[in-house]
Amino acid sequence: MQMAFQGREKNRVPKDWLIPPPHPLRDELATALRISPVVAQVLLNRGIEDAETARQFLRPAASDLIPPERLPGATEAAERIAAAVRDGRRIVLFGDYDVDGITGVSILWHCLRLAGGDPAFYIPHRLEEGYGISPEAITSLADEGAQVIVSVDCGVTAIEPARIARERGVELIITDHHAPHRGANGALELPDALLVHPGLSEGSYPNPNLSGAGVALKVAWAIAQNLSGAKKVSEEYRAFLIDAMGLAALGTIADIVPLLGENRIIAHHGLLGLPQSRLAGVRALIASAGLAGKALDGYDIGFKIAPRLNAIGRMGHAQLAVELLTRADEAEAMKIAANLEQQNKARQTLERKIAGEAEEMVQAQGQDADSVRAIVLASHGWHAGVIGIVASRMTEMFGKPTVMIALENETGQGSARSVRNFALNEALADCGQFLITYGGHAMAAGLRIKAERVDEFRTAFQNRAGQLLTSNDLVPKLRVDDVVSLDRLNESLVKELKQLAPFGAGNPAARLATDWLDVFGDPRTVGSAGTHLQMQLTDGRTRCKGIAFGQAKASGQLADHRRCRVVFEPVINEWNGRRSVEMQVLDIKFPE
Repeated sequence: MQMAFQGREKNRVPKDWLIPPPHPLRDELATALRISPVVAQVLLNRGIEDAETARQFLRPAASDLIPPERLPGATEAAERIAAAVRDGRRIVLFGDYDVDGITGVSILWHCLRLAGGDPAFYIPHRLEEGYGISPEAITSLADEGAQVIVSVDCGVTAIEPARIARERGVELIITDHHAPHRGANGALELPDALLVHPGLSEGSYPNPNLSGAGVALKVAWAIAQNLSGAKKVSEEYRAFLIDAMGLAALGTIADIVPLLGENRIIAHHGLLGLPQSRLAGVRALIASAGLAGKALDGYDIGFKIAPRLNAIGRMGHAQLAVELLTRADEAEAMKIAANLEQQNKARQTLERKIAGEAEEMVQAQGQDADSVRAIVLASHGWHAGVIGIVASRMTEMFGKPTVMIALENETGQGSARSVRNFALNEALADCGQFLITYGGHAMAAGLRIKAERVDEFRTAFQNRAGQLLTSNDLVPKLRVDDVVSLDRLNESLVKELKQLAPFGAGNPAARLATDWLDVFGDPRTVGSAGTHLQMQLTDGRTRCKGIAFGQAKASGQLADHRRCRVVFEPVINEWNGRRSVEMQVLDIKFPE
């Protein structure tokens, strides 16, 4: 995305274009649905091969959501939580400090308030406490009188905290979606607590990729059924669940879970409902992002709204973001939203600084060499709340798994991002002897480490990457949906492709490729910093304008070769009352 390094040009790393052949069912599906063969090909590339499944994909229905009783542990959790509310027990919602955790906690808070409860919420401080449920946090909450603790988006690895909770007489209910730890024999190691988790029961739940907020939504739905005394909830709970779907969409999109199946339904209907949300905090957040009165899409969430919610957790304390989405009235919500905006700007400035230092460090230390298949960087000058974002940029830039470690005194807090075929949770487990703690997913993870062990960890981690990754794994792959001619690029096609939204992980916006085209006129560098490249391409009959964000360095090659192929996303550009289809160019190939 062009937002990755604002004011800096991206290095052009040659990419392998993965272009599937025309699917044999392409024309049949296009005829059955009365859609363009290009759109049919995109659907088939997503594994959607029959007309009925395609219709459900193009028109996601809330009635197709998986009922909460199918989520292992959800019904029992709802019964226990509803009983705790009725008995007036002190309930604390314990959430992660990212968007997924923030929105999940907010969903359950509103649900319990509607049920007549008065829950508290607790979000650990990212820099002072780190990720997850700590023994210290459980002890502190028990000392303060907590009787029931419900985790959101964390807890599946909290074996010691669960033991302490049981000893202190605190009922612990864990709702999570992260990968659990496994012992040396490969067996799961799970905390002694009631677990609500979509991926633990050998495929019994059809959507193991449910987000943390999605799990919270299902638990809230189950609570609503319990208190309504029927599977069909009361009108009051129905209105609540509509607002909750919007919060769950925020968490689902921000947490980059695949937007397919049930996740697609949550994202689709949540995005539709967010602009009409009854929650003052949601309205203030949308207004602060300059999106008031507009239909929202996945890009708006991922690049405008989610960064604001994440920024306060990175730069300050995410407790404030939960306040925004729960207790805040109109005036307080606007004040908090303005604070989040300031924190987000500060985060962007800091991110650019650390990214520049990290890029120079990779090159100075030779970690960009072909023989080195993973990057591990550490510095005392880095902010632990920002390194995860920068790790993503380094992975994108160099095509390698990256661990960024912010050192403070004798310990360091790290964030890791990965590439295909290298599961971080497994790699960190293999290197666990060098770490204090670790956890996360295959593609994103966190860790804590003693400063004196960073070099040992780097060696072990890079050795593991060298064993598991081939040179081909490190070549960036660009998956292309179809090859199209310029005369097929029209508004009708762009509108049809928009029916595939919301876009995100598992369902990216359609990427199309051209055949060889000629450059018409001279390419121009544009933008305030001159980092973008504008071009016009022609096949001799049709001409189309293209814009390549962050690729100004390719202007010389484009001018010299005068011929290229491009991968692009088609967009409609409106300027001075005129509409035209243009190409947002993602990659350029030149003749050899």
